[in-house]
Amino acid sequence: MKRLLYRLLRSWKKDGRDWVTFALCLLLAFSIWLIHNLSLNYSDFLTVKMTARCANMEGHAAASSNSCEVVARCRASGYSIIKASMALRRTPVEITFDSQSLSHRSGEMYYITRKELNEAAHLLYGEKVTVEYFLSDTLYFRFPYETHKRVPVFPVKSMSFAPQYMSIDDLEVEPDSVTVYGEPYHLANVDRVFTETIKLSNLNASAAGVARLERIKGVRLSENEVHYSIDVMRYVSITRNVDIGVANVPADKELMIYPSKAEVVFKCVFPLVADVGQAEFHIDYNDYIESRSGKCIPVPGFLPEGVIEYEMSPEIFECVLTEK
Repeated sequence: MKRLLYRLLRSWKKDGRDWVTFALCLLLAFSIWLIHNLSLNYSDFLTVKMTARCANMEGHAAASSNSCEVVARCRASGYSIIKASMALRRTPVEITFDSQSLSHRSGEMYYITRKELNEAAHLLYGEKVTVEYFLSDTLYFRFPYETHKRVPVFPVKSMSFAPQYMSIDDLEVEPDSVTVYGEPYHLANVDRVFTETIKLSNLNASAAGVARLERIKGVRLSENEVHYSIDVMRYVSITRNVDIGVANVPADKELMIYPSKAEVVFKCVFPLVADVGQAEFHIDYNDYIESRSGKCIPVPGFLPEGVIEYEMSPEIFECVLTEK
């Protein structure tokens, strides 16, 4: 292989001239010529697709549903023209207009003229391209009719707490509702908006942050994100056996509860201020009357200040009504 390469290099040398050097010089000269020509200014026709946007158009979508081709004679360096022509063929350029710049034709159709195109020339073709004149005269855009409604924000969350920590209230989001905009058939099945999953693990202090809202195809939201917060506090657990009483029983009747006692685990604010021995639970006579099976769940008659929540065992009690 080395001998073959050596013979090839020797064959490039003739009458004392190095053909490799000649080829490199030729390539260098061509590069200089190309760079020089690309730096010169030229005029050419450039075509770009554009869409229109108008955020304050009452009763219509903010963005046009169609795109239009804009053709203009432009002057710029060869390099800028090549770069612009390659970039402008990829995706339509979105231009934002105010409601006064868009003229209403009829129904969903609006249009712009050369005046608005001249004002947006630098956005369409870039700062380094000079537009000499537009071939496009009037461009028509369709802004579909849309309605709107207010829907609640539903936070999607995955949370866990450190031992002896909990939250009194659920995770809150602000704002708790957003306005959704869209065509009627798009909004028909939209009754809530979800957040991205909010992941909070091993919480031992209050937390807050920002969560993005999940996008819905064909629907525009008044907000793209919401702030969330959750209050976390430390608690202590205290277990007590308490009597289950009765309430609102007529004088001529007697309501007996089985079992008559329950084991209750109280979760209290730390440091402890609650006297859980004062807690009272009972079964209301009216709840017994409305029950079909004669089984009822006790409700607290009194909970001392500082009790966050409680767990009772058993949860359901047998009730027997007798006449006195």
